[in-house]
Amino acid sequence: MVHSAPAPGPTGPGEAFELVDEEVLGARMPVFRNRRKALHEVLADSVRHGEHDYIVTADERLTFAGHAALVASLAEALRTDYGVRKGDRVAVAAANSPEWIVTFWAAVSIGAVVVGFNAWWSRRELAYGMGHVRPAVVIADAKRAALIDDPRVPVLTVEEDVPSLARKYQEAALPSCDVDEDDPAVILYTSGTSGLPKGAVHSHRNLLAVIDFLGLNNALAQAAGAPAAPRRHLLALPLFHIAGLHNLAVPQLACGGTVVMHRGAFDVDRVLRLIEQERVTNWGAVPTMATRLVEHGDLSGYDLSSLTAFSLASAPSSPALKDRLRETLPAARQALVDSYGLTETSTAVAAASPADLAESPGTLGRPVTTVSLEIRDPSGAPLPEGEEGEVCVRSAFNMLGYWEDPQATAATIKAGRWLHTGDIGRIDDGRLRLTSRRSDLILRGGENVYPAEVENVLTEHPDVHECIVLGAPHPDLGQEVGAVVVARAGTAPTEQELTAYAREQLAYYKVPSRWRITGDALPRGASGKVVRRDVGL
Repeated sequence: MVHSAPAPGPTGPGEAFELVDEEVLGARMPVFRNRRKALHEVLADSVRHGEHDYIVTADERLTFAGHAALVASLAEALRTDYGVRKGDRVAVAAANSPEWIVTFWAAVSIGAVVVGFNAWWSRRELAYGMGHVRPAVVIADAKRAALIDDPRVPVLTVEEDVPSLARKYQEAALPSCDVDEDDPAVILYTSGTSGLPKGAVHSHRNLLAVIDFLGLNNALAQAAGAPAAPRRHLLALPLFHIAGLHNLAVPQLACGGTVVMHRGAFDVDRVLRLIEQERVTNWGAVPTMATRLVEHGDLSGYDLSSLTAFSLASAPSSPALKDRLRETLPAARQALVDSYGLTETSTAVAAASPADLAESPGTLGRPVTTVSLEIRDPSGAPLPEGEEGEVCVRSAFNMLGYWEDPQATAATIKAGRWLHTGDIGRIDDGRLRLTSRRSDLILRGGENVYPAEVENVLTEHPDVHECIVLGAPHPDLGQEVGAVVVARAGTAPTEQELTAYAREQLAYYKVPSRWRITGDALPRGASGKVVRRDVGL
């Protein structure tokens, strides 16, 4: 049974968000009729917002006009000074900064493909990314630049090179390029079940569809009486995730909203002071942030009256956490929403309104506009409501595929452009309810960790005979990474030694924080595979 969101009704927004069925990469699906076809068109249109704030940090402000000027100069520098052409990859290895966003718009507007390297990656992981996408140039902050060892590729620093290049060509026109809407625009990484990160390739169509979907939501809210003034969105999530880039920084350029950027590690007091100072209206958080907010205690010392929308995403959250959040944060009492999406889907494909959560705690809501959702059995046949199976989705949000990995792409995107998520769920009364995420996936504080990647690193240690990596419940992070290590005969590796070794090879969030070191072999089934359910930490 296909579940789809209804089209905007006759009392809602009209022609601006009209839906039509068109063929997308060989499959017919609903798309917005009056849509842009390339991201540089969004940039060109953004100058109408003039001197309004586009990006704000604790100590910096960048208007829409100022942003456009910086992008034009940097785009010209990428073309003229570094020879970047359509289809070339421009990698960004950096923590959040205004320069990250300026780089994004400069690169995609000349037809290049922005690659968001995970800012927590180790030297080893960055080397993998460099070899995987073979970028023409890398934009990196000082911390990450020090970890990149590839003399063939120019590395431009966020602190010095980007600001200089963004002012070098002051007379440059806004960039553009002849691209197809299904040309690649962005590659973001998601942990791979095989042990190596996979690059999800998103097209111009994907990001433009997100812009139109969020624009429709804004228009419907205004039709229902919400203020028409541009919103001010807190950005406290990484730009190398869809939540930070696709669903916040990019659409705000299109709608004239403001990105209020929190920089550095998440700190409740600093974030709340930033909300207070900049009159933030919207905040999208991961459950770990929500947990820390709840544990912070009394929030009456902060003026949070501007905050009217609060959403949870990126990892499952319990009804109990949502209840505690409603008790703690005034904005959550009437406006808390939850959603379900993947890196591969560019945005949320199902969303639960406050009414949905009140009526059906734990639900992830109904498919959003333009999304078709099915629950399928192992043979691929659709299942009726109430039966459990794999969550499959189809829409213009679905990625093109995985970068240079046709086998993984074919296993994920199947006939009719249906994306098989690997997650297990069911539909109750039209609403999605997830019963388990991808089989071995560990969700640590909103970051995906696949055990195979960590296991591959640990088994390279000379004292490790074999190992298995598991998720363990954690009160703050949701899950933490645990490892059971079987030591080689005659060795006695310690937790401290293995932790230090893993830290050299892996991003910090992938390093096990719980260990069990043993001389006993891991339990195996008849096929010889380790039986995970029989392994205890």
